[in-house]
Amino acid sequence: MQRRHLLLAGSATLLAAPAIVRAQALEKPNATIAVGGKNLLYYLPLTIAERRGYFKAEGLELNIVDFAGGSQALKAVVGGSADVVSGAFEHTVNMQFKGQRMRAFALQGRAPQIVLGINPKTMPDFKSVADLKGKKVGVSAPGSSTNVMLNFVLAKAGLKPSDVSVIGVGVAQGAVAAMRSGQIDALSNLDPVITMLQRSGDLKVVADTRVLAEADKIFGGPMPAACLYAPQSFIDKNPATAQAMANAIVRADKWIQSAGPRDIIAAVPESFLLGDRAVYIDAFLAAKGALSPDGMFPEQGAQTAWRALASIDAEIAKAKLDLGAVYTNDFVKKANAKYPRG
Repeated sequence: MQRRHLLLAGSATLLAAPAIVRAQALEKPNATIAVGGKNLLYYLPLTIAERRGYFKAEGLELNIVDFAGGSQALKAVVGGSADVVSGAFEHTVNMQFKGQRMRAFALQGRAPQIVLGINPKTMPDFKSVADLKGKKVGVSAPGSSTNVMLNFVLAKAGLKPSDVSVIGVGVAQGAVAAMRSGQIDALSNLDPVITMLQRSGDLKVVADTRVLAEADKIFGGPMPAACLYAPQSFIDKNPATAQAMANAIVRADKWIQSAGPRDIIAAVPESFLLGDRAVYIDAFLAAKGALSPDGMFPEQGAQTAWRALASIDAEIAKAKLDLGAVYTNDFVKKANAKYPRG
């Protein structure tokens, strides 16, 4: 009997060994990811990878820290308090322009999902984007992707960023309250906030990048959105850790594409629903087509992002940038080979 126990114990040790070896192979299994608005559909793959245990399955024990907007999440990485950003792709282009090498390595969204809408109470006679001149416009946080989207749409209408007053309102109930109380005349934000305001008649959509075709039309090409990106130095020092993160995100991307609304509701925290499951389901259905099916960055994505930034910043327009250095598909190609079905 004793010999049998020893054999069983030995077998258990052998079975556990691969997981132990895998965990030890990661250079930084306890890395920190900074995200700007974790409750957003924009970052749904990150939440799914965490909630369904995909990060843990790769040997990762991540600390995911939430901020009010993507620009603040980026500051956390620049300042050294976080390792990786779950944020908007265009920041990688902007940071290269500023002399800091950042590289995206796993895509969560293939379209920005940002919606610009006006407040029908304060702007009942709205006819075009040009009417926003002199108005107060809410964004998640100044400098974030919602702000970039606003500036881009303003530029197409012949307006400068300084022609409007930009106000940070967050990505949850604060944004909803600011719109309903008339504190802002327009809002550049994401779901579920947008769907909630639409359903209550408190927002009239002007530009909608949840729709893939409309996003391509607005930006003139594929515009990658939410992704994992990090300083090139982090990727160079921690390739196995970056690979593990990419594996988890690709699994989440694929699971979402096959999931139904009930699956999503069951997977996300109750607090993400903003007190209304029906709104969240509608928001998910509106955003699903804009989420990446496989984590791959489109070839023309970096060029589109640069063009968007260049349209609002003459210095970026003149800059000579290495756009091939702002992203890599190497990690997601391996992830897709490992998880062909998610």
